[in-house]
Amino acid sequence: MSTSDAVQFWDGVYAARPAAADPRPNVCLTAAVTGLPPGHALDLGCGDGGDALWLARRGWQVTAVDVSSVAVERLTALALAQGLPDRIAARRHDLGESFPDGTFDLVCAHYLHTPLDLDRAAVLRAAAHALRPGGRLLVVDHGSTAPWSWNQDPDVRYPSPQEVAAGLALDPGTWAVERADAQVRTANGPDGRTAEVTDHVLIVRRTV
Repeated sequence: MSTSDAVQFWDGVYAARPAAADPRPNVCLTAAVTGLPPGHALDLGCGDGGDALWLARRGWQVTAVDVSSVAVERLTALALAQGLPDRIAARRHDLGESFPDGTFDLVCAHYLHTPLDLDRAAVLRAAAHALRPGGRLLVVDHGSTAPWSWNQDPDVRYPSPQEVAAGLALDPGTWAVERADAQVRTANGPDGRTAEVTDHVLIVRRTV
């Protein structure tokens, strides 16, 4: 599919639900990042913006990108309303076409799943290369299908964190896998429902 198809699809996903007044950060982000010194972060597929806002409130300088202009415009408005316009740069960006410029202390990719054509391994490999020495790539993937997910395909298969790490083919002399496991939690959906879901968590640190 073309860039315009991706924009149309994801604009439709976000436009179909009300804008979140105060979107929540992903729990895997808060657990992994709490205690790290603030630096420069890149949020890939920022969505409603909960992660970017949480990081910015804690002193991070955040570049937040999404293919959906609806998502980007909503996050820009939230950053302004919450007094964080100098800490969050929200940009529409098609990761299938190019990767954001810059180097980062943290790159987050939460649930970067799409029904459209996207070389995810190439995107995550570029993210690892964009890390500064000591920086971390946090990849959180679905390990199960939530009732409110846009993807209800019963035949969908979710690769393990170990498979994702292997697919990046990173030089172990430059990058180290700090974490690769699954965790089960009770999640709250946008419609108020709760369900038990599985997250696949991968953390890769650039060592040099």
